[in-house]
Amino acid sequence: MPNIITPRLQYSATAVRPRWDDLPQHIRRLISRRLGGVVDAGPSAGSGFTSGFAAVLRGAGEPEFVKAVNANDNAVIADCYQREALINQALPIQVPAPRLRWTEETEDGWIVLGFDAVDGGRMPAAPWKPDELASTLDACTIKAEVLSAPSAALQKVGLKAIGDGTDFADWRNLAGGATSPSILPEWVPTDRLDALAELESHWRQAVAGNAVLHHDLRQDNVLIDTGGAAWICDWNWPCLAASWFDLVLLLATAHADGHDATTLFAEHPTAHGVDGEQLDAALAALAGFFIVSGAQPPADWSPHIRQHQTWCGEVTMRWLATRRDWKL
Repeated sequence: MPNIITPRLQYSATAVRPRWDDLPQHIRRLISRRLGGVVDAGPSAGSGFTSGFAAVLRGAGEPEFVKAVNANDNAVIADCYQREALINQALPIQVPAPRLRWTEETEDGWIVLGFDAVDGGRMPAAPWKPDELASTLDACTIKAEVLSAPSAALQKVGLKAIGDGTDFADWRNLAGGATSPSILPEWVPTDRLDALAELESHWRQAVAGNAVLHHDLRQDNVLIDTGGAAWICDWNWPCLAASWFDLVLLLATAHADGHDATTLFAEHPTAHGVDGEQLDAALAALAGFFIVSGAQPPADWSPHIRQHQTWCGEVTMRWLATRRDWKL
Protein backbone atom coordinates (compact mmCIF):
# COMPACT_ATOMS: atom_id res chain seq x y z
CA MET A 1 0.00 0.00 0.00
CA PRO A 2 1.52 3.37 -0.99
CA ASN A 3 2.43 5.85 1.71
CA ILE A 4 -0.01 8.73 1.17
CA ILE A 5 1.12 11.94 2.88
CA THR A 6 -1.96 14.09 2.30
CA PRO A 7 -4.62 13.29 4.94
CA ARG A 8 -7.63 11.52 3.49
CA LEU A 9 -10.91 13.34 3.87
CA GLN A 10 -13.93 11.81 5.52
CA TYR A 11 -16.18 12.31 2.51
CA SER A 12 -19.30 11.93 4.62
CA ALA A 13 -18.47 15.29 6.23
CA THR A 14 -17.16 17.56 3.48
CA ALA A 15 -20.29 19.59 2.74
CA VAL A 16 -21.67 22.51 4.75
CA ARG A 17 -25.40 22.32 4.12
CA PRO A 18 -28.59 23.78 5.58
CA ARG A 19 -30.90 21.49 7.53
CA TRP A 20 -34.57 20.93 6.78
CA ASP A 21 -35.59 23.44 9.44
CA ASP A 22 -33.29 26.04 7.86
CA LEU A 23 -35.28 26.07 4.61
CA PRO A 24 -37.85 28.86 4.18
CA GLN A 25 -41.35 27.88 5.19
CA HIS A 26 -42.75 28.21 1.66
CA ILE A 27 -40.06 25.82 0.33
CA ARG A 28 -40.83 23.28 3.05
CA ARG A 29 -44.53 23.55 2.15
CA LEU A 30 -43.71 23.07 -1.55
CA ILE A 31 -41.68 19.94 -0.82
CA SER A 32 -44.36 18.61 1.56
CA ARG A 33 -46.95 18.93 -1.20
CA ARG A 34 -44.68 17.06 -3.60
CA LEU A 35 -44.09 14.28 -1.04
CA GLY A 36 -47.78 14.02 -0.20
CA GLY A 37 -47.80 14.97 3.45
CA VAL A 38 -45.86 15.96 6.54
CA VAL A 39 -42.16 15.46 5.93
CA ASP A 40 -39.95 13.28 8.07
CA ALA A 41 -36.51 14.68 7.32
CA GLY A 42 -33.32 12.69 7.53
CA PRO A 43 -29.99 14.38 8.23
CA SER A 44 -28.52 16.64 5.57
CA ALA A 45 -26.10 14.82 3.29
CA GLY A 46 -22.56 15.32 4.51
CA SER A 47 -20.81 14.48 1.25
CA GLY A 48 -20.06 16.78 -1.66
CA PHE A 49 -18.46 20.20 -1.82
CA THR A 50 -21.46 22.51 -2.19
CA SER A 51 -23.73 24.38 0.20
CA GLY A 52 -27.08 23.41 -1.32
CA PHE A 53 -29.69 21.56 0.74
CA ALA A 54 -29.59 17.79 0.15
CA ALA A 55 -31.30 15.13 2.26
CA VAL A 56 -33.49 12.04 2.13
CA LEU A 57 -37.04 13.05 3.00
CA ARG A 58 -40.14 10.92 3.56
CA GLY A 59 -43.71 12.09 3.13
CA ALA A 60 -46.77 9.89 2.65
CA GLY A 61 -45.07 7.63 0.12
CA GLU A 62 -41.60 6.37 -0.64
CA PRO A 63 -38.59 8.40 0.49
CA GLU A 64 -37.02 10.82 -1.96
CA PHE A 65 -33.66 12.53 -2.13
CA VAL A 66 -34.31 16.27 -2.37
CA LYS A 67 -31.92 19.05 -3.37
CA ALA A 68 -32.67 22.75 -3.05
CA VAL A 69 -30.78 26.01 -3.48
CA ASN A 70 -31.62 29.68 -3.97
CA ALA A 71 -30.07 31.01 -7.18
CA ASN A 72 -29.88 34.48 -5.68
CA ASP A 73 -27.56 33.15 -2.99
CA ASN A 74 -25.53 30.76 -5.11
CA ALA A 75 -25.99 31.01 -8.85
CA VAL A 76 -23.23 28.46 -9.56
CA ILE A 77 -24.91 25.67 -7.57
CA ALA A 78 -28.30 26.59 -9.02
CA ASP A 79 -26.87 26.26 -12.54
CA CYS A 80 -25.44 22.87 -11.56
CA TYR A 81 -28.82 21.69 -10.28
CA GLN A 82 -30.58 22.84 -13.44
CA ARG A 83 -27.96 21.13 -15.59
CA GLU A 84 -28.21 17.95 -13.53
CA ALA A 85 -31.98 17.90 -14.01
CA LEU A 86 -31.62 18.16 -17.80
CA ILE A 87 -28.94 15.46 -17.94
CA ASN A 88 -30.75 13.07 -15.60
CA GLN A 89 -33.95 13.20 -17.62
CA ALA A 90 -31.97 12.50 -20.80
CA LEU A 91 -30.09 9.48 -19.42
CA PRO A 92 -31.21 6.11 -20.81
CA ILE A 93 -33.15 4.17 -18.19
CA GLN A 94 -30.52 1.40 -18.14
CA VAL A 95 -27.91 3.72 -16.62
CA PRO A 96 -27.58 2.88 -12.89
CA ALA A 97 -28.42 6.37 -11.66
CA PRO A 98 -31.17 7.55 -9.28
CA ARG A 99 -33.92 9.04 -11.43
CA LEU A 100 -35.29 12.56 -11.21
CA ARG A 101 -38.97 12.58 -10.22
CA TRP A 102 -39.80 16.29 -10.31
CA THR A 103 -38.42 19.82 -10.39
CA GLU A 104 -39.70 23.15 -9.10
CA GLU A 105 -38.45 26.67 -9.74
CA THR A 106 -40.00 29.46 -7.66
CA GLU A 107 -40.38 33.14 -8.45
CA ASP A 108 -37.96 34.05 -5.67
CA GLY A 109 -35.14 31.99 -7.21
CA TRP A 110 -35.35 28.57 -5.55
CA ILE A 111 -34.45 25.45 -7.56
CA VAL A 112 -35.78 22.22 -6.00
CA LEU A 113 -35.19 18.69 -7.34
CA GLY A 114 -36.70 15.41 -6.14
CA PHE A 115 -34.91 12.12 -6.95
CA ASP A 116 -35.54 8.46 -6.22
CA ALA A 117 -33.83 7.60 -2.94
CA VAL A 118 -31.47 4.62 -3.27
CA ASP A 119 -32.73 1.87 -0.95
CA GLY A 120 -30.39 1.89 2.02
CA GLY A 121 -28.01 4.02 -0.01
CA ARG A 122 -24.63 4.63 1.57
CA MET A 123 -21.24 5.67 0.30
CA PRO A 124 -18.69 2.92 -0.30
CA ALA A 125 -16.43 2.34 2.68
CA ALA A 126 -13.02 3.99 2.83
CA PRO A 127 -10.68 2.26 2.35
CA TRP A 128 -12.37 0.50 -0.55
CA LYS A 129 -13.76 -2.96 0.20
CA PRO A 130 -13.19 -5.42 -2.66
CA ASP A 131 -16.90 -6.21 -3.09
CA GLU A 132 -17.97 -2.56 -3.15
CA LEU A 133 -15.20 -1.68 -5.57
CA ALA A 134 -16.28 -4.59 -7.80
CA SER A 135 -19.91 -3.41 -7.70
CA THR A 136 -18.84 0.11 -8.65
CA LEU A 137 -16.75 -1.17 -11.54
CA ASP A 138 -19.74 -3.28 -12.66
CA ALA A 139 -21.88 -0.11 -12.65
CA CYS A 140 -19.20 1.57 -14.76
CA THR A 141 -19.42 -1.32 -17.25
CA ILE A 142 -23.19 -0.93 -17.58
CA LYS A 143 -22.88 2.85 -17.88
CA ALA A 144 -20.20 2.53 -20.55
CA GLU A 145 -22.20 0.02 -22.60
CA VAL A 146 -25.35 2.16 -22.53
CA LEU A 147 -23.50 5.43 -23.12
CA SER A 148 -20.98 4.27 -25.73
CA ALA A 149 -22.46 7.05 -27.87
CA PRO A 150 -24.82 9.86 -26.85
CA SER A 151 -28.51 9.15 -27.28
CA ALA A 152 -30.70 11.59 -29.20
CA ALA A 153 -31.90 13.04 -25.89
CA LEU A 154 -28.35 13.62 -24.67
CA GLN A 155 -27.36 15.13 -28.00
CA LYS A 156 -30.23 17.57 -27.61
CA VAL A 157 -28.97 18.57 -24.16
CA GLY A 158 -25.62 19.37 -25.75
CA LEU A 159 -22.49 17.58 -24.58
CA LYS A 160 -19.02 18.89 -25.36
CA ALA A 161 -15.82 16.95 -25.89
CA ILE A 162 -13.66 16.65 -22.80
CA GLY A 163 -11.43 19.68 -22.38
CA ASP A 164 -13.41 21.73 -24.89
CA GLY A 165 -12.09 25.28 -24.52
CA THR A 166 -9.62 24.25 -21.82
CA ASP A 167 -6.54 22.07 -21.52
CA PHE A 168 -4.73 19.99 -18.95
CA ALA A 169 -1.45 21.90 -19.18
CA ASP A 170 -0.33 22.17 -15.56
CA TRP A 171 2.90 20.18 -15.90
CA ARG A 172 3.81 22.02 -19.07
CA ASN A 173 3.22 25.33 -17.30
CA LEU A 174 5.42 24.18 -14.42
CA ALA A 175 8.18 22.89 -16.69
CA GLY A 176 8.12 26.05 -18.78
CA GLY A 177 8.10 28.45 -15.86
CA ALA A 178 4.58 29.85 -16.31
CA THR A 179 3.75 28.34 -12.90
CA SER A 180 6.32 28.36 -10.11
CA PRO A 181 7.27 24.90 -8.81
CA SER A 182 7.39 26.48 -5.35
CA ILE A 183 3.64 25.92 -5.03
CA LEU A 184 4.09 22.14 -5.18
CA PRO A 185 4.00 19.87 -2.13
CA GLU A 186 7.42 18.50 -1.20
CA TRP A 187 6.58 14.96 -2.28
CA VAL A 188 6.09 16.02 -5.93
CA PRO A 189 9.09 14.83 -8.01
CA THR A 190 10.24 18.15 -9.47
CA ASP A 191 13.07 16.31 -11.23
CA ARG A 192 10.35 14.66 -13.34
CA LEU A 193 8.65 17.85 -14.56
CA ASP A 194 9.83 17.43 -18.15
CA ALA A 195 8.73 13.79 -18.24
CA LEU A 196 5.37 14.68 -16.72
CA ALA A 197 4.93 17.53 -19.19
CA GLU A 198 5.68 15.19 -22.09
CA LEU A 199 3.17 12.62 -20.89
CA GLU A 200 0.57 15.30 -20.27
CA SER A 201 0.98 16.67 -23.79
CA HIS A 202 -0.57 13.46 -25.16
CA TRP A 203 -3.64 13.41 -22.91
CA ARG A 204 -6.15 14.73 -25.44
CA GLN A 205 -5.27 12.17 -28.10
CA ALA A 206 -5.11 9.43 -25.48
CA VAL A 207 -8.66 9.93 -24.18
CA ALA A 208 -10.41 10.97 -27.40
CA GLY A 209 -13.77 9.30 -27.97
CA ASN A 210 -17.50 9.77 -28.34
CA ALA A 211 -18.74 7.98 -25.23
CA VAL A 212 -20.66 9.89 -22.57
CA LEU A 213 -18.62 10.23 -19.39
CA HIS A 214 -19.90 11.00 -15.92
CA HIS A 215 -16.67 13.02 -15.60
CA ASP A 216 -16.76 13.35 -11.80
CA LEU A 217 -16.71 9.72 -10.70
CA ARG A 218 -15.54 10.04 -7.12
CA GLN A 219 -16.17 7.68 -4.24
CA ASP A 220 -18.69 10.12 -2.75
CA ASN A 221 -20.67 10.16 -6.02
CA VAL A 222 -21.42 6.44 -5.64
CA LEU A 223 -24.10 4.86 -3.45
CA ILE A 224 -24.30 1.18 -2.50
CA ASP A 225 -27.84 -0.14 -2.00
CA THR A 226 -29.07 -2.85 0.37
CA GLY A 227 -28.43 -5.51 -2.27
CA GLY A 228 -24.83 -4.43 -2.76
CA ALA A 229 -25.36 -2.82 -6.19
CA ALA A 230 -23.72 0.52 -6.98
CA TRP A 231 -25.52 3.62 -8.23
CA ILE A 232 -23.76 6.56 -9.88
CA CYS A 233 -25.07 9.93 -8.69
CA ASP A 234 -24.66 13.65 -9.40
CA TRP A 235 -24.59 13.89 -13.18
CA ASN A 236 -23.55 17.53 -13.39
CA TRP A 237 -20.50 17.43 -15.67
CA PRO A 238 -20.91 14.79 -18.40
CA CYS A 239 -18.82 15.17 -21.54
CA LEU A 240 -17.64 13.12 -24.51
CA ALA A 241 -14.41 11.09 -24.47
CA ALA A 242 -13.18 7.50 -24.24
CA SER A 243 -15.36 5.68 -21.72
CA TRP A 244 -12.35 4.34 -19.77
CA PHE A 245 -11.39 7.85 -18.61
CA ASP A 246 -14.06 7.62 -15.88
CA LEU A 247 -12.04 4.79 -14.31
CA VAL A 248 -8.80 6.71 -13.86
CA LEU A 249 -9.46 8.74 -10.70
CA LEU A 250 -11.68 6.00 -9.29
CA LEU A 251 -8.93 3.40 -9.59
CA ALA A 252 -6.29 5.82 -8.34
CA THR A 253 -8.20 5.91 -5.05
CA ALA A 254 -8.27 2.11 -5.11
CA HIS A 255 -4.49 2.05 -5.66
CA ALA A 256 -4.14 4.22 -2.55
CA ASP A 257 -6.03 1.53 -0.61
CA GLY A 258 -3.71 -1.25 -1.74
CA HIS A 259 -5.71 -2.65 -4.66
CA ASP A 260 -3.96 -3.63 -7.89
CA ALA A 261 -5.35 -0.72 -9.91
CA THR A 262 -3.36 -1.54 -13.05
CA THR A 263 -4.75 -5.07 -13.23
CA LEU A 264 -8.28 -3.87 -12.43
CA PHE A 265 -7.99 -1.32 -15.23
CA ALA A 266 -6.64 -3.84 -17.74
CA GLU A 267 -9.43 -6.31 -16.92
CA HIS A 268 -12.24 -3.77 -17.21
CA PRO A 269 -14.26 -4.02 -20.45
CA THR A 270 -13.91 -0.31 -21.18
CA ALA A 271 -10.09 -0.57 -21.17
CA HIS A 272 -9.72 -3.26 -23.83
CA GLY A 273 -7.26 -2.02 -26.42
CA VAL A 274 -5.99 0.85 -24.24
CA ASP A 275 -2.20 0.83 -24.01
CA GLY A 276 -0.12 1.84 -21.01
CA GLU A 277 1.00 5.15 -22.51
CA GLN A 278 -2.61 6.24 -22.92
CA LEU A 279 -3.36 5.49 -19.27
CA ASP A 280 -0.18 7.23 -18.13
CA ALA A 281 -1.00 10.33 -20.17
CA ALA A 282 -4.41 10.49 -18.47
CA LEU A 283 -2.86 9.94 -15.05
CA ALA A 284 -0.32 12.70 -15.64
CA ALA A 285 -3.01 15.13 -16.80
CA LEU A 286 -5.23 14.47 -13.79
CA ALA A 287 -2.34 14.53 -11.32
CA GLY A 288 -1.16 17.91 -12.55
CA PHE A 289 -4.65 19.37 -12.52
CA PHE A 290 -5.43 18.24 -8.98
CA ILE A 291 -2.04 19.09 -7.49
CA VAL A 292 -2.00 22.62 -8.90
CA SER A 293 -5.67 23.16 -8.01
CA GLY A 294 -5.02 21.99 -4.46
CA ALA A 295 -2.19 24.52 -4.13
CA GLN A 296 -4.54 27.46 -4.72
CA PRO A 297 -5.72 29.68 -1.84
CA PRO A 298 -8.46 28.27 0.40
CA ALA A 299 -11.96 28.46 -1.08
CA ASP A 300 -14.49 30.12 1.21
CA TRP A 301 -17.31 28.31 -0.61
CA SER A 302 -15.91 24.87 0.26
CA PRO A 303 -13.53 24.52 3.21
CA HIS A 304 -12.39 21.00 2.26
CA ILE A 305 -11.97 21.30 -1.51
CA ARG A 306 -8.21 22.01 -1.52
CA GLN A 307 -7.43 19.00 0.65
CA HIS A 308 -9.62 16.87 -1.59
CA GLN A 309 -7.82 18.13 -4.70
CA THR A 310 -4.37 17.60 -3.21
CA TRP A 311 -5.26 14.08 -2.05
CA CYS A 312 -6.62 13.22 -5.51
CA GLY A 313 -3.45 14.61 -7.05
CA GLU A 314 -1.25 12.57 -4.76
CA VAL A 315 -3.04 9.24 -5.22
CA THR A 316 -3.07 9.75 -8.99
CA MET A 317 0.62 10.68 -9.00
CA ARG A 318 1.56 7.69 -6.86
CA TRP A 319 -0.23 5.28 -9.17
CA LEU A 320 1.59 6.85 -12.11
CA ALA A 321 4.91 6.67 -10.26
CA THR A 322 4.35 2.98 -9.48
CA ARG A 323 3.61 2.28 -13.13
CA ARG A 324 6.71 4.22 -14.31
CA ASP A 325 8.93 2.88 -11.53
CA TRP A 326 9.61 6.40 -10.26
CA LYS A 327 10.69 7.04 -6.69
CA LEU A 328 8.61 9.59 -4.76
